[in-house]
Amino acid sequence: MSDPHPARWPEREGKRSFLQKVVEFIHPGPDSMEELSATLAEAENNQVIGADARVMIERVIRMDDMTAGDVMVAAPRMDLIHIDASPDALLEQVIGTAHSRFPVYQGARENIIGILLAKDLLKLQRAPELNIRALLRPTWFVPESKRLNDLLREFRSNRNHLAIVIDEFGRVAGLITIEDVLEQIVGEIEDEFDIPEDEGDIFSLADHSYRVSGDTPIERVAQAFAVNILGSDPDARFDTIGGLIAHQIGHVPTRGDQLQLAGLHFVVLHAKGGAVRWFKVSRVEETGAGD
Repeated sequence: MSDPHPARWPEREGKRSFLQKVVEFIHPGPDSMEELSATLAEAENNQVIGADARVMIERVIRMDDMTAGDVMVAAPRMDLIHIDASPDALLEQVIGTAHSRFPVYQGARENIIGILLAKDLLKLQRAPELNIRALLRPTWFVPESKRLNDLLREFRSNRNHLAIVIDEFGRVAGLITIEDVLEQIVGEIEDEFDIPEDEGDIFSLADHSYRVSGDTPIERVAQAFAVNILGSDPDARFDTIGGLIAHQIGHVPTRGDQLQLAGLHFVVLHAKGGAVRWFKVSRVEETGAGD
């Protein structure tokens, strides 16, 4: 009987010959990480693998020695929700931070009792009498020493996207998401904050504050808020609001850093690679005591 799909045979032969080339190229196998890196570099130079593939392979190899504690968001930087927060306060926090999942605590911040998904808040629109506790998902705790490759495997198997990291004494050390782990392999993942410049760089939020891209020119921010923005160092010249605020803060910005400048209150919402992606900006007179 003839093959109903004869065109597939050359494809299979091509794939097999490619794998054979790879095996032949790396045999005998490297004896150290340095030799392996050199082998991968040579494979790229010989066009056996592409540049992106080489980078990903090397990142996977490095990830074998990394733990949850290496890439977690530290506890002081975690955005938490109190179990007794009102629906309006919950909605304001969800809009302000733009996260999809939030650890929920009762009493002390260390006492995390569950995970709230932002999308579950929609149920309150249909049933305002619903208790927030009924919306909580179970909390998954992992030790700081948890290896990232094992953590990724468990993320996939248990379908959780967020885990609370605890230290050797059982205290909350931080949190880690599946995105944090995947970024160690594929690099930065574009998310809801990463909006192309042609779609805008200053957005109004429901609480009358604004979300401002770190790449926004200083002149545009000054014009939008009708203020004169000058840094403390008259000799320093910056083009973007992110560069100026980072200079004023005095260290590599991280989420939660705050600064008041030119009558505006800046809160770092999102930072990657040492640069601020997004700020939450409000006028000082409109900033509440809890900011």
